[in-house]
Amino acid sequence: MNDYIIETNGLTKKYGSTYVVNQVDLKVKKGEIYGFLGPNGAGKTTTIRMVLGLARPTKGSIHIFGKDMKKDKLSVLKKVGSLVEYPSYYGHLTAYENLEAVRILLDAPKSRIDEVLSIVRLTNDAKRPVKGFSLGMKQRLGIATALLGNPELLILDEPTNGLDPSGIIEIRELIKSMPKEHGITILVSSHLLSEMEQMATQVGIISKGKMIFQDSISTLRQRSSSKIRIKVSDTEAVSKKLLSWGYKVGSNENYIFVENTSDREIAEIIRKLVNHQCSIYRVEEEKKSLEQIFLELTGGEASL
Repeated sequence: MNDYIIETNGLTKKYGSTYVVNQVDLKVKKGEIYGFLGPNGAGKTTTIRMVLGLARPTKGSIHIFGKDMKKDKLSVLKKVGSLVEYPSYYGHLTAYENLEAVRILLDAPKSRIDEVLSIVRLTNDAKRPVKGFSLGMKQRLGIATALLGNPELLILDEPTNGLDPSGIIEIRELIKSMPKEHGITILVSSHLLSEMEQMATQVGIISKGKMIFQDSISTLRQRSSSKIRIKVSDTEAVSKKLLSWGYKVGSNENYIFVENTSDREIAEIIRKLVNHQCSIYRVEEEKKSLEQIFLELTGGEASL
C-alpha cells in the first residue's frame, strides 16, 4: 500500500482532436504541499476538475485515499475541500451567514464555522457583509468554505491569482500552516514558480497537457548547472590562453565563463592568470534561477 493521497495514471482529457491533458501521472503524498505548476492554458484546471469529479476523463484512472473515483466518488469527496477559480458568495450576507448556508448543506457542526473563521483569520470580520471584503479576504473566506467539512485533502486552484503582494503573503502563510497545524494535505496550482518555491514541498510541472517534471523543489534546483564568470583586462587574450592550457571555457566581451568546475580548479586558473600578469577584476558564481529552469522545461512559455 503506497502513501499517495492522490494518484492518477494516464489521466487524459481530449476535446475533439485536441489533448488538453495527456497521460498525466500525478502523485501527491500525505502531509505535503504539492505545487501544481504550469503556464496559463497548460491543463492545470482541467486536471483539477477531473480529480474533483467535475469533468469526465477521456481515459486514465484517479485514486484518492487509495479509492477509485469511478466507484467511490461520493465517499471520497466527503473528505476533500476545494476552491476552484473564483469563489462565489451572497454579497449582502455576512461571512458567518455565507458559511452557515454551506454548513447546512454539508451537515457540519455549527461550531465548525467559528473554527474555520479562526483558521483563516476572519473572526473579527465575521459579521461584516462580504460585498465590503477585499479580494484577499474573499479568497480567505473561500478557503474557510473549503475547510468547513473538515477535509483531509484541500485542492486550491490559483488561490493567489489577482491578489496584491500583501494578499499573496496572507494566503501563502495560511497554506503553509495547514499541514502542520491541521494535518491537511494540499494540492495548490499556480503559474508562478516564485510562489511555489516559497510554499511547496513537492512540485509537478505541466506544459501543453503533459507532465514534464515531478519531484521536490530541491531536485529542481539541482538541475541548475553553476558556472564561474571571471572579469579580466583582455577577455579574448585570456580566453585563448586558458584554451591553450586545456581548460574548457566560453567568453563574451565582458567575461570568461568556466562551467561545472571544482573550487580547486578555479583556484588553479586564478593562480596561473596572476602569474602570467593578467589583471582579474571580479570572480563570481552564476546559477540559473528556478524561473530560468522553468522556462527551459516549458519551452519558453512565460509563467507571468
